[in-house]
Amino acid sequence: MSTTTPSTTPTKAGTGTGATDGTGRTGRTGSTTARVSAARTLATAARVLRQLRHDPRSIALMILVPCVMLFLLRHVFDGSPRTFDAIGASLLGIFPLITMFLVTSIATLRERTSGTLERLLAMPLGKADLITGYALAFGLLAIVQSALATGLAVWALGLDVVGSTWLLLLVALLDALLGTALGLFVSAFASSEFQAVQFMLAVIFPQLLLCGLFTPRPNMQPVLEAISNVLPMSYAVDGMDEVLRHPDITGDFVRDVLIVAGCAVLVLALGAATLRRRTA
Repeated sequence: MSTTTPSTTPTKAGTGTGATDGTGRTGRTGSTTARVSAARTLATAARVLRQLRHDPRSIALMILVPCVMLFLLRHVFDGSPRTFDAIGASLLGIFPLITMFLVTSIATLRERTSGTLERLLAMPLGKADLITGYALAFGLLAIVQSALATGLAVWALGLDVVGSTWLLLLVALLDALLGTALGLFVSAFASSEFQAVQFMLAVIFPQLLLCGLFTPRPNMQPVLEAISNVLPMSYAVDGMDEVLRHPDITGDFVRDVLIVAGCAVLVLALGAATLRRRTA
């Protein structure tokens, strides 16, 4: 009498299929791993950069628009260079944040609506790998963007900065990375590109009004001041102001930089936790 035995063929680790449970259902393991793989992260970043290479409009939006806006702002205040000095440094951090938020949110949404995210996450690619890869790719573009905008403002447009230009560049880069993180995060809640743009009204514009650009935050109504104290753009503007007024690194500058960087990391973690495979 012959007998049959259940198949015990092992499942390859990391293939995204996992082992079967007692009911015969197969669980996914590859896409839920919390560990970040350097190889998968770099591969994701390289893929995003290859795609962006064929999208000159997005590159122009990320790289050139902040420079164009600073150039226009300088000539708007052509008869009052002190005004440009007063707000130019703050806008040097705000413009990259806004452009990176807009481009990143739309680019990530396109990946999901086209089904690319679903195919990628069916492979041994975790959400943390995907988000980190996107952040790395857009972060490299943020470096170029921040360097060009800072160089234009300081050396071509005559922005008068008391502190080090390198510190100005550091804050501008952190602001751009924060915009990238916010864009990755909100893309999970948008079902169309139009909704992604609408999120800019809800996420960016209130911060723009309350960050202290138009009036010092202590002069605001107490409730609005309390809200502004928990918004990351407020500390981005404060960090730029510290470089504008002080020749050396101050304690307030270190605090502002750490808060902006910490917010970027926190939002990236939230983006990995809320990332969806496809649009509902």
